[in-house]
Amino acid sequence: TSSHARVGILNNPSSKIKEDNTAIARGILTAFLTQNNSNLRSFLSKLSKEETAKSLAAGTKIAKLLTPGMDDNTFEKKYNTLGLDLIKTHQMFCQEVLKLLPGQIAVISNGR
Repeated sequence: TSSHARVGILNNPSSKIKEDNTAIARGILTAFLTQNNSNLRSFLSKLSKEETAKSLAAGTKIAKLLTPGMDDNTFEKKYNTLGLDLIKTHQMFCQEVLKLLPGQIAVISNGR
């Protein structure tokens, strides 16, 4: 609720990283890279819903889930070019540096 807080995300998947099982993770990363805060918040809220995950698993394209006000073109270009290497890098950082097990969840804070 503070304008002084920053949020980031690191992916630590427990399964093999493939295009078809990373749609939400790639959508989140793309939104962080391309959208302003208010659009980011509403899109992340939508992505966090179980029905959204089911819809994507059933074959719905992520472009159909974009919220009003988002920069659709910029999002789609980045989403389509965002490789799996970034998620693999996140996974390696989580496991090698943070010593998390595959799929383990953690909250990391670095505040004053």
